[in-house]
Amino acid sequence: MPTSKSTKPFAPAPFKPPFWLTNPHLQSILPKFFAPKTPNYRRVIKQDSLGETDIAYDFYDAHPVQDSENGKLEQTPLIVLFHGMEGSSDSHYARALAYQMHAQGWHFVVAHFRSCGGIPANGKVFYNAGDTGEVHHMLENLHENYAHIYGVGVSLGGNALAKYMGEYGDEALCDGAAVISAPVDMSSAAITMHSFLSHRIYTPYLLNPIIKKALANEITADKIASIKAVKRISDFDNIFTAPRHGYRSNNDYYHSSSALPYLRNVTHPLLLISAKDDPFIGFTATPNDVSDSVTILDTVHGGHIGYLRYRTSNSNVKTPSKKSKFDINWIPETVSAYFNHIGVPSNKTR
Repeated sequence: MPTSKSTKPFAPAPFKPPFWLTNPHLQSILPKFFAPKTPNYRRVIKQDSLGETDIAYDFYDAHPVQDSENGKLEQTPLIVLFHGMEGSSDSHYARALAYQMHAQGWHFVVAHFRSCGGIPANGKVFYNAGDTGEVHHMLENLHENYAHIYGVGVSLGGNALAKYMGEYGDEALCDGAAVISAPVDMSSAAITMHSFLSHRIYTPYLLNPIIKKALANEITADKIASIKAVKRISDFDNIFTAPRHGYRSNNDYYHSSSALPYLRNVTHPLLLISAKDDPFIGFTATPNDVSDSVTILDTVHGGHIGYLRYRTSNSNVKTPSKKSKFDINWIPETVSAYFNHIGVPSNKTR
């Protein structure tokens, strides 16, 4: 299913929250409280690219899918999500995306990174923001059964997917992709996370789960003491993430893993969504940083993977629950609209 980018520019519905909901921290924190229920996923387990760790693929099928026979692949598009740091198929954005893609008549799957989705990492390697080899391996696994694959990346997974699209170019197995709230310049993102509010509000939430995973891995007593003393994500990256994944330091990791230098080499359609008030991501891409295949969508508000809307009495916004006037569907709706824009046909369900 080759994509054919429209000659008209992509023009999605604007994100315009009420003034009292424009605070970026509210936008970043509140969405998880308004997520729809977890879909009835179908879990498939496969090995990672190193053959060391089981990886969970959680599918939300548009219709039953048979294993490919005689080289015949499933023709209905598959949307694959690469989640953020310590995310999973249960994350608020994953649930919302699952229902929206399903409503379009498309298959949906969350491809978990090592140690995520409730399956511990068996080897010494976890996951990192620049592991495009693992992204490609996941897509190869999916391509065994699906002919047309489109990617969605969120935060850390968004950087990995954007880097993959540029690094692999014409060889990328995604026919198109959309990336949300991605720290494409990871050095500036690390500095942003050092700010007082970001450090106080978000660092414990993101850091504590992965520290627990690291402490359960094979590490020396000195390393355990160092990890327990960590207060910032950049310190954890310097002590654990970087050396575990072959980088010399956190600076080397951030420089080598950032998607930004690769965006000029993207050849398949790619949408970059980011909010100018995102308290996480630092510098974002500009038109001079990207190829003609990349569409940049910068919003004034939205926070980090937020985009929480409020339905008023005269609003056209649809919410999954009649009890709540809040909804988190701007991201899923914009992503599906972009895929329609590049030529992915919908088979909408009622």
